[in-house]
Amino acid sequence: MALVTLRRNLCHLSDFRIHGALAALKTQHVNHVHRTVKEHLCPWFWSLQPGPIRVRFHHAHCKKFHSENGNDLHPVGEPGFSQVHNWDRFEHNVKNVDEQMFYRKINSFTSSGEVLHFLSTLETLPDTMVAEALRRICEVEKKNQRLPKEILESSAFQALCDRFGRDPSNLSNAGLVTAFQALTLLYGDAQSQLLMNLEAECQHRLERGGLDVHSLCILGESLIKLHGPGCLTLDLIIYQLQGESLETFTPEDIVTLYRLLQASPEKADQQQRFLNKINHFSLSLVSNLSPKLMSQMLTALVVLDQTQALPLVIKLSKYAVRHIARFTSEELRKVLEAFIYFGHSDRFFTETLEQHVASLCLTLDPELVSRAMEYCSRKLILSEPIFNAVAEAFVCQTEKFSPSQTAELIEPFGKLNYLPPNASALFRKLENMLLTHFNHFPPKTLLKLLHSCSLIERHPVNFMAKIFSPYFLQQLQGEESYLDRLSLAQLTQLFLTSILECPFYKGPKLLPKFQVKSFLTPCSSLETPMDFHLYKSVMIGLIDLLGARLYFASKVLTPYCYTIDVEIKLDEDGFVLPFTIDEDVHKRVALCIDGPKRFCLNSKHLLGKEATKQRHLHLLGYQVVQIPYYEIEMLKSRLELVDYLQGKLFSQNSGGHW
Repeated sequence: MALVTLRRNLCHLSDFRIHGALAALKTQHVNHVHRTVKEHLCPWFWSLQPGPIRVRFHHAHCKKFHSENGNDLHPVGEPGFSQVHNWDRFEHNVKNVDEQMFYRKINSFTSSGEVLHFLSTLETLPDTMVAEALRRICEVEKKNQRLPKEILESSAFQALCDRFGRDPSNLSNAGLVTAFQALTLLYGDAQSQLLMNLEAECQHRLERGGLDVHSLCILGESLIKLHGPGCLTLDLIIYQLQGESLETFTPEDIVTLYRLLQASPEKADQQQRFLNKINHFSLSLVSNLSPKLMSQMLTALVVLDQTQALPLVIKLSKYAVRHIARFTSEELRKVLEAFIYFGHSDRFFTETLEQHVASLCLTLDPELVSRAMEYCSRKLILSEPIFNAVAEAFVCQTEKFSPSQTAELIEPFGKLNYLPPNASALFRKLENMLLTHFNHFPPKTLLKLLHSCSLIERHPVNFMAKIFSPYFLQQLQGEESYLDRLSLAQLTQLFLTSILECPFYKGPKLLPKFQVKSFLTPCSSLETPMDFHLYKSVMIGLIDLLGARLYFASKVLTPYCYTIDVEIKLDEDGFVLPFTIDEDVHKRVALCIDGPKRFCLNSKHLLGKEATKQRHLHLLGYQVVQIPYYEIEMLKSRLELVDYLQGKLFSQNSGGHW
């Protein structure tokens, strides 16, 4: 501490006066006092000071005092020292530095014994610093849910607790709530009586309205830890916090306030006006948030379903870019979960995430891998650096991934139609894992996983017999009265795949009652509906080219469950037939009018389900003609559109005429 308490025989020092003080500072006696102070300062603090520290002496009205070696320093009667304010200012600065060093030192310890040993080297400390030491002791022992017996019975720890149990009413607000917070980390310990005494004093001050914003925040979190989110006192704390000006809150207090509200998400509607106020104010704090606070704020926004706070989410994402390397795996996972929840993606965040994931590669946390892949999957982001790093991590450390994490890792490869450079090793590891842990995969998770593999032509032939068996289908249905439509569609497409792409498969077939008639599902998981505006443009060009609307059909459902955007029928000589005629049809042309939603984000790379659809239509005998949106957008006139469609439909090797 900068305010140093000297030993008893140095406490009665007269106040310096201007001339006498200057003279005294030059004497050997004051040098001796300075040396004495230096010897009794805590060694860790003094070692960090580059030069001698100035000490402000108290008891100005005392007439004399004695130094330790018996030499007298006489009182001085000259006029007051005109620069006393400078001394006060210096003292305040040194005090702040001293406290910061103390907190850094305390938080660097990894055992309660180290903290107690460190405290034994100090003489006097304010209750706030002692409370912080107690908090650190309980924090490092939290994983054991109980302090070691030798610590509990030690005189140092007993003295520490006695400091707070003797008379809690004399404690400062900060010291009181910090000590209470510390003990809640190990509630149920032998110090439970002390905990109850501190809680009673906190309750008393709360009811009087005597707690500041920071103390209210700490008390609220401690009560949630101790009594759960249903604690009635929490409502009073939030009520008092609502009456405070948000400008008095630090960034840490604002995030703590979010966490207090997060504890009771069912009351979010009642608090929405207050939440709107906090969300708006938080925009000004984002640049001052640490990675940990940023992650906690995003998590709270998710739990409280603050979809209207998208400007805050967007600003948090911009600043999160700067902290990606500083996030812990858990913090970054929560950031990704929030972006997934709010449907937000940021190009700069994605690019920085690519670098971060690629740099970690073999040390990636499985949960972080799952969230990173889900982030890419939800926003259709084909990030080759992320996908390649994840594939490498899975190949090298397959045993670290659970069945659900494995499914979450593999599914985006199929969805985004991407094979990594080590695809053969990746799917060999996956197959081995399935062979040894097949029964550990939940039925629906397993079906989604195998279906994803088939989208990138890694057909699960060795497992088709199992998933088409009545036993698996019964497991898939579970306690429901029927199978959901998506599962039935996935089973049907796998069965169609076994027929078209795996002719050597001779195992059980999927029973007709489990087959769907159309792959169009409400969630568009197997087929993406046609882009209406793009279709209207193409339709105008087709009418101009073919001469009438009679010569093509739209949204044609085939016997093979796929819906064709536009179908054109040709006879044996290659002439276009009216779509109402079914006789003499020699060839069918399937136009795939592919809008932006059928591609990965900002790319010309087809999604897995669309690539599979076109592959299957080709195997079924259709002439597949792709009309991608990015080619249509380049056309500047109706005439160019007609020429473009003519080239696509009636090229020299197609044999078509009109």
